[in-house]
Amino acid sequence: MFLIGSAMNTNDPRSSKEQTCCHSVEHAKDPVCGMSVRTDRPGLAYEREGSTYHFCCPACLAKFRAAPEDYLNRPGLEANSGGAQRVSLASKADMGVPGASVYTCPMHPEVEQMGPGACPRCGMDLEPKGGDADGDAPELRAMTRRFWAALALTAPLFALAMGDMALGGALSRRLPRPGFDYLQMLLAVPVVLWGGWPFFKRGWASIASWNLNMFTLIALGTGTAFAYSIIATLAPGVFPSAFQDAHGHVPVYFESATVIIALVLLGQVLELRARQRTTGAIRGLLELAPARARRIKPDGTEEDVPIEEVQTGDLLRIRPGEKVPVDGEAIDGRGAVDESMITGESMPVQKTAGAQVTGGTVNQQGGLVMRAERVGRDTVLARIVRMVQEAQRTRAPIQRVADTVAAYFVPAVALVSAATFILWAWLGPSPSFAYALVNAVAVLIVACPCAMGLATPMAIMVGVGRGAGEGVLIKNAEALETLERVDLIIVDKTGTLTEGSPRVTAVFPVAEFREDEILALAASLERASEHPLASAIVREAEERSLALAEAEDFDSLAGKGVVGRVQGRRVAVGNSELLDEQSIERRVIANEAAEMRDKGQTVVFIAVDGRLAGLLGVADPIRKTTPEALDLLRADGVTIHMLTGDNERTAEAVAAQLGIEHVEADVLPEHKHDAVRRLREEGHVVAMAGDGVNDAPALAAAHVGIAMGSGTDIAVESAGITLIRGDLRAISRARRLSHATMRTIRRNLFFAFLYNGLGVPIAAGVLYPFFGLLLSPMIAAAAMSFSSVSVIGNSLRLRKVNL
Repeated sequence: MFLIGSAMNTNDPRSSKEQTCCHSVEHAKDPVCGMSVRTDRPGLAYEREGSTYHFCCPACLAKFRAAPEDYLNRPGLEANSGGAQRVSLASKADMGVPGASVYTCPMHPEVEQMGPGACPRCGMDLEPKGGDADGDAPELRAMTRRFWAALALTAPLFALAMGDMALGGALSRRLPRPGFDYLQMLLAVPVVLWGGWPFFKRGWASIASWNLNMFTLIALGTGTAFAYSIIATLAPGVFPSAFQDAHGHVPVYFESATVIIALVLLGQVLELRARQRTTGAIRGLLELAPARARRIKPDGTEEDVPIEEVQTGDLLRIRPGEKVPVDGEAIDGRGAVDESMITGESMPVQKTAGAQVTGGTVNQQGGLVMRAERVGRDTVLARIVRMVQEAQRTRAPIQRVADTVAAYFVPAVALVSAATFILWAWLGPSPSFAYALVNAVAVLIVACPCAMGLATPMAIMVGVGRGAGEGVLIKNAEALETLERVDLIIVDKTGTLTEGSPRVTAVFPVAEFREDEILALAASLERASEHPLASAIVREAEERSLALAEAEDFDSLAGKGVVGRVQGRRVAVGNSELLDEQSIERRVIANEAAEMRDKGQTVVFIAVDGRLAGLLGVADPIRKTTPEALDLLRADGVTIHMLTGDNERTAEAVAAQLGIEHVEADVLPEHKHDAVRRLREEGHVVAMAGDGVNDAPALAAAHVGIAMGSGTDIAVESAGITLIRGDLRAISRARRLSHATMRTIRRNLFFAFLYNGLGVPIAAGVLYPFFGLLLSPMIAAAAMSFSSVSVIGNSLRLRKVNL
């Protein structure tokens, strides 16, 4: 984590201060639930007897107002006076206190505490706020073990129960009925009590803090089905004869409880895997920085030191092929530095004394001596890491849809179940208690959240699979949900609109020289160079099958070009500065050169035996599919903005060819991030398409990040969607898939709640006074299963939707 430790303060021992790179935030302990909360949240503070107390939510504030004495004497909540010192979360982590990393809840980012634990609001395991740099995933491993164990026991239990039902009870008749039920109970107990333990714990936490969510439904539904089945197995006599089958046995529903647990465990495993992949972007960014630097001592000797030991003012040597260790200023030497990490552009930048260099960039040619100016958390790379971390902690609402509904649904079902028990116990026929118990259980079983739990993940699972077949990799449900609402897309130029590598786009000979002749001479000389422009020239000559000769007396002039002899002829290839240095007249093709530059091309001059022979235009060509892709997006009502780190002249040339009206050039990574945030604040639903490390903060900050499959791993990890083939037309297909998937999810939720809406009153017995009908727990479980089948069938229709 890149946090700055706060100063010590003795005014209030109950609060702590967190300082980030741009602001300072106070933290305090919620006296009701005990979690660490920010003190800058309006409406969640309460003053009492000269002390101010802060709360995580309105519910905790209301509880404290009603009975403050119940909470003020709790251990760990200190008085408002005293001499204890405040130590910030960041400073503890910086001091290396074991387990002192700041952890936060993925569902409630405002929850923060030192070290791992469970969220007091929803019960979910907290995750490191700065990302899991070591790639450790204990919760994923634990959930995976629980899932496979649950699956191994649920499969035979389900086959046993359903097989007996399909065969008309033939299996249970072969075994003494108590033995058949005990066998099911033996298989179900470890699945429910061990495999489902995290859900019961989270469900209880949600009830204790009155933040009802999906875990409340899961715990309540599976717990009720399991408890009912346990009673039916151990004490079947408490149930009236009306709920016995033809053989006088009370049916059990162990398979319902275990199937729900197994399905929810599978969903948790998939979610945790997605969460682990997001931390891969952080690890990849951190790996861009070199582990060591070569420091020049005051006596002129040199030593290799760990990057952590580099201090501001140190002189560092950067040799060819090495990464720049920190941000600073070049004070000696010449180098061609690949700054694509920052600008996204493949062309290296010439660096001489006085130029700024950035940590993580690569010195491709020459040698430099630099002075360190920004180290550690102050470097550009560190700021990029912080921005990606902060953006990745922002969650889209799709995963909370069921939680929001559950906040009203669960209390309603619980009240209906309790009212059912009371009314049947009071007014029901003999044995009224048994009728009351069974009908109350039927209400809870028919309201079990199996279909609700499947509504979103089944549609997402099918939609994601369909997207993969269309060349669109979707990392998470949030991206797929939000894509349908996108009204503005920001595109990077290099590697997104263009192919991402320079190519020769024009060859213009002068006087008696021919195209192939000057291209062959230039390529023969450039074969000895490692410059990206040289690679483009050589590749063009090879594609034309030109014969290349060996170059002699080769010399590379940093920042100008190359010179040498090819087949006895003196050849120079480079920029206008190289020609001026050799007194070669170039005004004859000044118009052609200017026209190439207006088209966004880099002009390379070729001279042979002291005379101008021609020029080459080198550019990053626009992808063939880009114009059609942009037309499709405009037809969908999407506005297009282009942000690029390239120069304004090149950016305007590309924008003019593609009809893009909104263009920003010379944009650094943090400015791309700021542009995304600005457009979001204006009310747009923003998608960002890019392929480079420099795009990572903006990809993570956008509502939907879209990475090109040919891009860097950092961009892919930061984005929610990856276009495998690098074809922007896939964005339109992804939008249509998003629309279809969200329609399916809404239908699924409608089906799920329709069954519950009809089943709950019937299970409560509203038809009994008129028709003498009751919904037994067995029928309730069948209705619940039927709703799940409807949800699954509806989701599978996505496989054939027209994109």
